[in-house]
Amino acid sequence: MSLLKETVAAIAPLDNEAARAAVERLNSLTKPIGSLGYLEEIVRRYAAIRHDGSARMERGAIAVFVSDHGVADEGVSAFPQAVTAEMLRNIAAGGAAISGLARRFGYMLKVIDVGVKIDTSASPLGGVTYRRVGPGTANFARGLAMTPVEATQALEVGIEVAGDLVRNGATLIGIGEMGIANSTSAAAILSAITRIAPAAMVGRGAGLDDAGVRRKTEVVARALELHRNSLDGGESILAALGGFEIAAMAGVCLGGASLNVPIVVDGFIATAAAAVAERIRPGLFDHLFFSHRSAEGGHALVLEHLKVRPMLNLDLRLGEGTGAALAMNAIEAALDLFHNMATFASAGVTGKLK
Repeated sequence: MSLLKETVAAIAPLDNEAARAAVERLNSLTKPIGSLGYLEEIVRRYAAIRHDGSARMERGAIAVFVSDHGVADEGVSAFPQAVTAEMLRNIAAGGAAISGLARRFGYMLKVIDVGVKIDTSASPLGGVTYRRVGPGTANFARGLAMTPVEATQALEVGIEVAGDLVRNGATLIGIGEMGIANSTSAAAILSAITRIAPAAMVGRGAGLDDAGVRRKTEVVARALELHRNSLDGGESILAALGGFEIAAMAGVCLGGASLNVPIVVDGFIATAAAAVAERIRPGLFDHLFFSHRSAEGGHALVLEHLKVRPMLNLDLRLGEGTGAALAMNAIEAALDLFHNMATFASAGVTGKLK
């Protein structure tokens, strides 16, 4: 059995007993029941995903996958493809937004080259893990983005990264990405899954003007028509329209769920990965936290269609895992309250009248 199939088979239902134990403690804390709002639901879900009624938190980690896209040849990005390799270096060197947030919150930051066009592995960049599937995907406006074998390989890279992070103590993992033209891939994937029209899905990415958005929308619409017979299963959608980094993030979602570790999904592009993972293993959203409602494209429409609740709404559209990091900090705050608030009994505070 392949690693992908083993991982999917290992994903267990949430632990309702652990959830009940967490709720019992929440209701004993010195506050009116439910007064911490969605923070209480976060704790309950964390306990259920972890199969641990005490909701222990160890380390947070963020995996940032970096890859290039052949569809950049269609002029769908405001930046040249060379920026992907330059940002790979910047993230690993500590100069990117996600680098600063990981430092601020004390999270492990793992940066993975899963398919950057400019190959730096011969003289490896410090702080970069090389798990290259290829030098970027093919142009999905002209043919398949990747072969089925490459799609599986990229998914399994993500599964293995999730396992590595868990072995190093992670009990909460955020996913992020970087790759010129990857918002085009994400828009195509999410249009295929949700049936939301490209005109409502496509956004400005890294700064397209109106003409650029129109061109990008036409490219997505053309690709959906080209691949219309290959858009049913998660793996076939990835092969037709995906990116190596999107596939790897989907793999982290599956791998984390199989290890009872919650995954925190970043914005528009990471949501495409999560939606693919849900296609591969229905019910997977129960194991995920969606960090924020992005200002990019049709993200708000997608979240509503998928019936998932974003934790934050800060008009972010950077990617890299920045929204995931901020939401992870909120999850940690909820868990800190759960563990460190006094109970009515321990504080000698009179409880609610019967």
